[in-house]
Order: sequence, then structure tokens, then C-alpha cells
Amino acid sequence: ERYKIDFLVYIKALLCSVAADIISTVEFNSTGELLATGDKGGRVVVFQREQESKNQPHRRGEYNVYSTFQSHEPEFDYLKSLEIEEKINKIRWLPQQNAAYFLLSTNDKTVKLWKISERDKRPEGYNLKDEDGRIRDPTTITALRVPVLRPMDLMVEATPRRVFSNAHTYHINSISVNSDYETFMSTDDLRINLWNLEITNRSFNIVDIKPVNMEELTEVITAAEFHPYQCNTFVYSSSKGSIRLCDMRASALCDNHSKFFEEPEDPSNRSFFSEIISSISDVKFSHSGRYLMTRDYLTVKVWDLNMESKPLETYQVHDYLRSKLCSLYENDCIFDKFECVWNGSDSVIMTGSYNNFFRMFDRNTKRDVTLEASRENSKPRAILKPRKVCVGGKRRKDEISVDSLDFSKKILHTAWHPSENIIAVAATNNLYIFQDKVN
Repeated sequence: ERYKIDFLVYIKALLCSVAADIISTVEFNSTGELLATGDKGGRVVVFQREQESKNQPHRRGEYNVYSTFQSHEPEFDYLKSLEIEEKINKIRWLPQQNAAYFLLSTNDKTVKLWKISERDKRPEGYNLKDEDGRIRDPTTITALRVPVLRPMDLMVEATPRRVFSNAHTYHINSISVNSDYETFMSTDDLRINLWNLEITNRSFNIVDIKPVNMEELTEVITAAEFHPYQCNTFVYSSSKGSIRLCDMRASALCDNHSKFFEEPEDPSNRSFFSEIISSISDVKFSHSGRYLMTRDYLTVKVWDLNMESKPLETYQVHDYLRSKLCSLYENDCIFDKFECVWNGSDSVIMTGSYNNFFRMFDRNTKRDVTLEASRENSKPRAILKPRKVCVGGKRRKDEISVDSLDFSKKILHTAWHPSENIIAVAATNNLYIFQDKVN
């Protein structure tokens, strides 16, 4: 029986082989009409969804390039003799308030607020300058003209409106916009800062876990996010596998958490790699605000905010890699940071794996599926076939052996449309968009 969510491929991948083109973040806006990607070269590409056409109703859902701009440039910190990469670590959209769109993008050190707007008219008939923009000699002006707006080809402009810099000693790993739409937070390995979107020259430090003596450092912050509608609540995860829920009403500096979520370790599973694989790479509130989802190296866990002692649900993403941890440690893959996403109704969760596989788990039926994002088996409008990994014994024809998995092909970044079954999957330097099967 077919899994309840079938996806169709309908957009070509972005094809490039340079390292700068490797996609480092993917994000839908609040309506799902726009999709933004950031890459290692500091560029942001925004895709816009096609409007429905009577002649071609199946084209509704296709995303075409809307705007491309250079968000960050490589920099050099002369005081510390450090190069600052231009790579975009995260993109977050702000809710649309007018005809323009706004998004936040960040590299390791600097967050920028970008405005994306359309222009289809240009002013003409200036008095003090000619049509080429050159200043006219005032003595030659004999009559007063009223400038007019003339139609022109549609132009999409991206302009930086704010630059939030000089607030992080360590690398920024996440940004999150608050539900009050006035503030956002930026998180690095040891600190979380709260910013006002209108003020760029100062931020407020709300979490600081840096010890006086750095030799006593035992954990770092790996991700953080605001609650979807409680503007005073946020959560952050650590490299030790714990999650802390904080309330900004309790104190100005949220070093003392309100809730602490951590699963007790099973002593029988204890190994050299236990601490590494328990590190949380991503944390997400559900749209309802009732649940938390965390991703560590081997599993995705769903937590109820009212139960701190253990996760409500645990899903094995690629448990067959447990026997391969030694080689994954040697090739550094064990440190890969996989993201996880909810669908619009919080009933299905998705996360990535190796060999360009990505996993989906249905929370209601407890069924799961493995799908592959690759050029070879993703022809436009073809139905994706579930993939299976053979752990041992005789391999079936449609299965793939654990030993033949390609660990250089990995799905780290994914996004789900806020209200429809449309997903975006970044496979190194290719972007795949899949949509629900249309009968």
C-alpha cells in the first residue's frame, strides 16, 4: 500500500559544481508564495510561485527565480586574524506588511535585514537633470516641467535596510523572529542576543553560558527558536542533548531556565560516540506551540512542553549507521548538522539523511518513508518511489546496501510549505521541490 503522501518532482535542480553554490539554508515565507535559499558564496536566491493559469492548471505550484542578490561578502577580522566566511547560515522571513517583502539573513558574524520590492514605473521629466541623469545648467531652464511616472519593465530590487553587527564573538548558528514582529534573536555557540529590528547599534544579551575559565566549558548552544505566539518564551538546545525553555518575564538574563528537557541515557548503549551523536543539531516548535521537535545524529524526537522527563515520540532516522560510527567519525560525517521540519498541520515531520535520502514520519499512523532527491530518479512529474536500505543478509533488487551509501551526498536543509504539501530539499548544490500528487 502506498504511503499517504506521494510527491511529484516538477522543477529542475540548480546545477553548478563549485563549492560556493552549495546550498546552506532553505526557507519558505509565511504564505508559501516565496522560497529563499542561501549558499556558501553568500548569495540569496528567492523563488516565487507561479500563479494558476486556466490553460496550464498543473503549473500552479512551480517556483521560478524571482530575485538573486549577494547578501554577504567575505571579510577579515584584523584584530583576531580570522577570515569571516560569506556563507549564509540562516534565512528567516518577516511577515508581509505591505507590497514589499523583508527577510533576515546571517553569516557567522553579521545579520542583515533585506527589503525585496518591485518597480514597474520610472519617473521622467525632471527640471534640474536630463534623462541621462546629468545635472542641467540652471540658466538653460526656461520652463517648469511636472515629473511624471512612465511604465517600465518589471524590476525586482533587493536593498539592505539594516545591518546588525559586532555583537558575536563566536559563530552565529541560528536566528529567530519573535511573534511580536519587533524583535529577533541571534544565537552563537555561547550567547544569545536579543535585537530590536529598528536598532542596529545595540543588542541585549539574554543567555550567556560562557564560563570564566574556558577550560571548564562542557557544552555549547547549537540552536534556538522563539515560541510561535508567546513572545516571552524561547528555547535553545545544547551539544549535550538537552533543551532549555526560558521565559523572559522571569529575569533579564535567562541563565536560569524555566524547563529542562533531557532524555536519560541508556547505560547499555553507552559508547565512545554517545556524547557526539546526542548533540542536538536543530530544534523547532510545532505550529501549535504545544510540541518541540529536536534532531540529533540518529533520531528525531518530539517533546510535549508539559513533560520534561522524556520525549513523547522518538523516530529512528538511520539507525543502520550505528555500526558505522567509527568510519563516520574518521571522515567527520558524524559532526554533520541535519535540520528537521514540521508540515503545516504538525502531523508529519521530515528530516534528511545520506545518499540524498530524506525521511518522513507520519505521527498519526506511525508510518514512515524514505525518499530520494537525485537527478537520476527525479524526472519532472514522476512519482517518487520509496527507497529501502538493506542492513544485512540478502539484498532485494530495489534495496540499497548500507556499504554502498554515498556519505558525500547529504540532505542537511529542508523546508515545508506552511499550508500545502510542497517541500523543498537542498541536496548539496541542487534544489529539489516536490509537491503532493495531484489526481
